[in-house]
Amino acid sequence: MVQSAAISSTWRPGSERPARTIRAKLLVDGDHYDDLVARAVAGARVSVWIATANLKTMLVEAPIGSRARARGRYVSFFESLGDLARRGVDVCILHASPPSGPLAREMARLAASGGSGAVKMRRCPRVHLKMIAIDGRLLYLGSANLTGAGLGAKGAGRRNFEMGIVTDSEAMLDAAQERFDRIWRGAECARCQLRSTCDAPLDALARTRTPAHAKSPPAKPARAKSTPAKPARARSTPAKPARDELPRARSEPAAEPPPAPTTKSAATAFAPAATSRGSSRRTRRSPSSPR
Repeated sequence: MVQSAAISSTWRPGSERPARTIRAKLLVDGDHYDDLVARAVAGARVSVWIATANLKTMLVEAPIGSRARARGRYVSFFESLGDLARRGVDVCILHASPPSGPLAREMARLAASGGSGAVKMRRCPRVHLKMIAIDGRLLYLGSANLTGAGLGAKGAGRRNFEMGIVTDSEAMLDAAQERFDRIWRGAECARCQLRSTCDAPLDALARTRTPAHAKSPPAKPARAKSTPAKPARARSTPAKPARDELPRARSEPAAEPPPAPTTKSAATAFAPAATSRGSSRRTRRSPSSPR
């Protein structure tokens, strides 16, 4: 990562977290579009998690190799996110304000034509963080909202003055994605003092469905229920070796094949090196609550 600097970070959501020295690159103004939108997000292979306070229409350069790009045209960023989702990238947007009028009409048009793909969106009025996590390997934290003036391809005299950092720190990625996930699945809703004004509390949405990671554990108890039948047969035979074999059969859980991972809870590794070092959260394809 070029033009990077080592900085110390500490996050205290309630209990103190240790300060860490990380590698980070500073993004200023137009760097947000060039480095973050046009390169990192466009090249996503596993997941794109976005948190933003405001949500407005935003234009980006057409994909490389397309006729629109050859003609110098711009396309909707949400259409580009839909293309990523159709290719299997998990795209999740957590936002506070409702989409602007032009964006709402654009999203309706894209939905009618199938252009929005499987982009997942959830709203929490308290969200004010600006974060983009890409493939569990790159994290942006800064001032820019998901708007044309914040991240879009606007001229130097029209865009906002924005500043933020990108880092590949595993500790920062884990902490940021954990925070995103807790808000996404409604884990912060129970103690929220603005719940009465919230039009759709996220924990209520999460309770209506079964988390993907809760589907596999019941398989083991089901297998365990069949084992008591063996001692009953063993008591009917005079030979003790049959009973002696039963404890050994129960003590070999490694021989049982593990439950098959679900598509929502297991992610394709984005890079061998990052998979071997990072936690399971870094390779998780989507937030733990179903969409």
